[in-house]
Amino acid sequence: MAEGAPPRVPAPGGWLDSGAVERDPWELAFEAARAAGVELRPLAELEDADRILRVMDATWAGPEPFPREMLRALADSGNVPFGAFDRDETIGYVLGWVGVDPEDGLHTHSHMLAALPDRRHRGVGYALKLAQRAQALDQGIAEVRWTFDPLVARNGYFNLHKLGAVADRFDRNHYGAMVDRLNAGERSDRFTVRWDLGREPGPRDVGAHEAALEDDGGWPGDVRAPSGRGALVAVPSDYARLRTDDAARASAWRDASAEAIEACLTAGMIAAGFDRVASSYAFALAEDVPR
Repeated sequence: MAEGAPPRVPAPGGWLDSGAVERDPWELAFEAARAAGVELRPLAELEDADRILRVMDATWAGPEPFPREMLRALADSGNVPFGAFDRDETIGYVLGWVGVDPEDGLHTHSHMLAALPDRRHRGVGYALKLAQRAQALDQGIAEVRWTFDPLVARNGYFNLHKLGAVADRFDRNHYGAMVDRLNAGERSDRFTVRWDLGREPGPRDVGAHEAALEDDGGWPGDVRAPSGRGALVAVPSDYARLRTDDAARASAWRDASAEAIEACLTAGMIAAGFDRVASSYAFALAEDVPR
C-alpha cells in the first residue's frame, strides 16, 4: 500500500484490500469468459465508444442514446468500461462509475450491462460482471450497486442467485417515464442491488417459506404482510411476454409486486435469493442473511 493511502478494511462499502478475497478475481473473470467463448478487454479508446453504442442500440433502441463524449469521459476519469469480444466483434459491455452512497459510502455504481440479442444467456453477462468486480477490487472498492426491474425474473435470478447480490431498496417509478424500446409505457419500478465484492460470487441459502405474494392461476394473489423471518414474493416468469399478451394482467402484477416488496422491506427484510422454479424472490430479515 502506498504511503499515505487510506487504510483498506473489509466492510460494507468503502475500502477493501483485493488480497482479502478467496480466489483471484481476474482469474475468475477470465475463466468465465473462456466458458462463454469471449475475450474480455477494457474499452478505453475513442473508437470503443462506438463499439458500446452499437451494442446499446441493439438492446435499448430509442431516442435517448448515451452521449459518446460521456463514454469517453468515463474512461478518462478511471471508470473504464469492459467489453466482451468474439474475435474483433464487441458483443457485450459493462459500464459504471465510482459513487458515494449516503449509507454505505464508496462503491461502484453499475449503470449498464448488455449483450447482443443472439449472444444472451450464454455466460457473457456473467463474465462481464466478474470483470467489473475485479476492476473494483483493484481500486480498493468493496461494493457494487445497480438497479433492475423486479418483474424481470431472469435478472432476479442472475443478480441474486448467480452473483449472490442482495436487493435492499425499492422505488416505484425510480427513473420516471422511460422512452427506450424495453421500458416505454412502463412504470419504472426498481430494486437497488448491493453486491458485496469480498464474498465469493454465488447463491445464499435463504430459508423463506411464507408467501407474501403468490401466483393465483396466472394472476397475482392477495398481498400478505410477512409475519415471520422470511417471505416469498412471486413474479411472472416472462413478464415481457405477459405485457404483450395481457396488459391488464401485467399491470396487476406490477402493482401487487410493488406492494409485496414494500411490505417485506418495511418488515426489515431484504431480497437475498431467487427461486427460478417458483419464480419467486426469497426475502429474509437482514440479520439472518448469510454472508
